This record gives sequence, structure tokens and C-alpha cells, in this order.
Amino acid sequence: MTTLPSSSFLNLQFRSHLISSKLELRVRSVAIARRNWRGVCLCKLRPGRPVSFRCRSFGSNDNEEEGRIRDQGKAGEDGEELSSERNSSPTSVSSKAPGISSEGPLFSSFQIDSVKLRDLLGPEKVDQSDVKLIKEKLFGYSTFWVTKEEPFGDLGEGILFLGNLRGKREDVFAKLQKQLREVTGDKYNLFMVEEPNSEGPDPRGGPRVSFGLLRKEVSEPGPTTLWQYVISVILFVLTIASCVELGIASQISSLPPEIVKYFTDPNATEPPDMQLLLPFVESALPLAYGVLGVQLFHEVGHFLAAFPKRVKLSIPYFIPNITLGGFGAITQFKSILPDRKTLFDISMAGPLAAGALSFSMFCVGLLLSSSPAGTEDLVQVPSMLFQGSLLLGLISRATLGYTAMHAATVSIHPLVIAGWCGLTTTAFNMLPVGCLDGGRAMQAAFGKRVLAGVMLTTYCLLGFGLGGEMSIPWALYVLICQREFEKPCLNDVTDVGAWRRSALIVALVLVVFTLLPLWDELAEELGVGLVTTF
Repeated sequence: MTTLPSSSFLNLQFRSHLISSKLELRVRSVAIARRNWRGVCLCKLRPGRPVSFRCRSFGSNDNEEEGRIRDQGKAGEDGEELSSERNSSPTSVSSKAPGISSEGPLFSSFQIDSVKLRDLLGPEKVDQSDVKLIKEKLFGYSTFWVTKEEPFGDLGEGILFLGNLRGKREDVFAKLQKQLREVTGDKYNLFMVEEPNSEGPDPRGGPRVSFGLLRKEVSEPGPTTLWQYVISVILFVLTIASCVELGIASQISSLPPEIVKYFTDPNATEPPDMQLLLPFVESALPLAYGVLGVQLFHEVGHFLAAFPKRVKLSIPYFIPNITLGGFGAITQFKSILPDRKTLFDISMAGPLAAGALSFSMFCVGLLLSSSPAGTEDLVQVPSMLFQGSLLLGLISRATLGYTAMHAATVSIHPLVIAGWCGLTTTAFNMLPVGCLDGGRAMQAAFGKRVLAGVMLTTYCLLGFGLGGEMSIPWALYVLICQREFEKPCLNDVTDVGAWRRSALIVALVLVVFTLLPLWDELAEELGVGLVTTF
């Protein structure tokens, strides 16, 4: 949902039958109607001034007229007339009979303020009659005593009830939800959120709570469109291609010299014959399968955690990347989450599954790399690769030994590369930022305020080099696609528990050690790579 900026143009095409059959005016608004009238209106929004509409109609002789109509009344289903001004003479317009008595084509211009325009074009608001009914039937001395009402939602389309809680918050919320369904059916969703700008905690313990009311069609995510399916398929194909490219690049010591020179020498301008890469595609597939399998397993973890909780997820939008094979996938919630525990569990399930698989592949690959039986499957990679991660570099050093690691190149199994890429991608997705898995888990465990502060720290760490060469591309990706907070749960107050918060802290420590690169002095001291060679 987007709002109109303060300086923009809105093209509107009016037809009389659309106004008479589909346009339902619930607030003070403007209606234009004329039998057999067709035209185009331009709307210009100016800060602090009324919104100016300039409309042009086209008749049989393509004549044009100009005028000005101002909002003078209300139009409703009962046929109330809306007064207007055109050349200083009022013209009556009826909602029952959408026509204007004057003959000939009409050119009209009218003005309304930006607030009325937002009400007309924005999301549908909560009915005031329903608000009055809900206050009478739901709230009271035994549940929640309402003292104040405020706008609720991104555009103020809902109502936030502030007051005093009269019982255990979980029990009161369950009772209010049940009564809301009895009174209004499935028309609204009720949210229990922390009271904004609260002066102190609740006397019963924990934060003070408020209750927000939104229409279901406004608060619940929309269905997946055909174009979203098409985009998802295209991104998945591109991710497969990037994984195959990673598998080919891992064989850099065996590639033709002209291929290597073209991709490594910035002065090389003449492209080589790409058919020379075809023999290497087959040998690149095992690594591509491993990297792609980790990303798919990541999404399976999310879906397996969401299924028993009856939470719907969108199709994954995989993000290709030629260095790691992929940046993971963007998966959206397609239903409102019941509580913060559900948000935490679903968010952590994907990284846990992908991390376990990646670490298993990494360890098995290291064992195969040190085994004489698997030497024919090994590939040569620069030892500088292992300086990209403090944790993984130390594990590799402990497994392969000082002699193997303190050299220009290291012979490793392709599973090591697949596991390394999977662990790095998982660590990036666990960073506590926006709608990343780590950001969602942090929001569930500690709330939006804590997440906002941690996000700023994370951006600073990425700017200082956390994540190595991938830190800046990843930060740009997050800023473009994943910077927003996750929407609140129905019960956005109940705590997730101490053990979940502890598990998140441990996971974030592992993330930092995975993404923290080894500086030259420490790498030389630990024997991770031959620093003097590069």
C-alpha cells in the first residue's frame, strides 16, 4: 500500500456507469457524473494547499470546456444530492441518476484537500458504528477499561484503544477475540500491542498493552499474483545458473588460460570462445547441487515450521549471486501470525536447517580432503579463501594441518566449498536487520525498539568489513529489499521465553565469528594461508 506524494499527478478516467454502480461514497467526497461522459482528470497535490483537479471531456466534436467544482455535500446510497460550483452557478448532481442536465461536453475542475483524497483513495477505515458497538459489548470493567482512542495502522485506517487492563493479558485477549467474532463476525482483526509512549510498566508486570482494530482485508496479506509466480520462476532459474557458474569457477586451476585471463585481468577486452567452458559444466554440477540444495533446505525448514502452526508462506524469491551461488530467498508471510513465539520459531527454522546441512557438508568435505582415497575429486583453491572466516578458517586449519594450509593453494573437496557458501549465506541471513530471518527473530525476542538499535550497529559493522568483500553488496541488498520491520502479530506482547532469547544470542555470536575475516597478522600467526604470497 502506497500513499500519494505531496507533488505528483494522478490520472483518472471517469465513466458514468462506474460511478453509478461501483463507487460507494462513505465520507465527504466529490462525485462527477454525466450521461455518456468520458474524459481524463489530472490531480496535482501541493503541500498545504487544496488538491487541484483539472478534467477534460471529449464529445463528438472534440470540444472542451473548463470549470470548477467544489465539494459541497455528501453523496450516499439514499440519493442525497451533491452541490457543486461551475462558473459561479451551482449544479445539482444526484447519486441515483448520474447525469447533468446541461447539454454538450463538460470540462470540470474541482478541489479537495489531501486528507479527503487520502480517505477516498486509501484503505477502508473502521466503521464508527462498529467502534461504538465494540466498546459497548467487548470492553468494560472486567476486561479492559478504555480511556482513549487513537489512529492505528500505517495510514491511520484502524482504531487503537488505550486504557487499563483488568486481568491477565492472555486471558483478556482470548476473551476479546471470541467476543469480537460473535459481535462482528470475520470483519475485523484485533491486535494486542504494547502501549505507545507508555510512562511505565503495567502494575501486574510486563509492558502496558493496548488493543488495535483493523479490517481483515486491510490487515491480512493479499494473495500471490500471476506476475509474482513468473518473477519467482525467473529468479530461481537465474539462481541455478549462478550456482553452476560457481561450480565452474571452483575449477579455476583447470580452466583454459584465455578464459581465466578474461575474467581476472581487467585489461582484457576481447571475449574468448565460451564453448570452451562446456566440458567443465558437468564437473561443476555436484557443487551447484550442493549450494542450491542448501538454499532449498533453508526454505523447507521455514515451511515445515509454519505448517503445524497453520501459517501460510509465500513462494520463495531466490536471489542469485555469482560469488556465493545465491543470497538465499525472500519469503513473505501470507497470514497474520498469532504470537511472537510463532514468528521466532518460523524465522529460526530456516537458518537452523540450512546451517546444520551446510556444516555437515563442510565437515565431510574436510575429512574427504585429508583422506588419500578422495584425491581424484579434489580441486585447487587459493589458501586466501580460508582467511574470509575466523571460525571456518580455524576449523579448516585444525583438520587439514599447518602444512596444507600454509601454502599458496589448498586441495579441498567440492563439499567444502558448498558447505562454506551455505554457512556464509546462512550467517548473512541471520544478521538482525529488517525482515531477514535474524531481524524477525530479534523482533520476536526483544521487540522493535531493540531491533532498531541493533540494525544501526549491524550496518556499521558491515561498513567496517564484517562479511569481507560481500559486506557492501549484502548491505545494499538489505537496504533495497529487506529493510522494513515485520508486521505485528495478533498477540504482539507475550514474551517468547528465556531459552529462545539465549538461543538467539548464541546464534548471533556464531554469525559474527563466521563473517569476521582474518586479518593478515592473525592469519600468518595461525597458519591460515600464506600471507606473504599475496
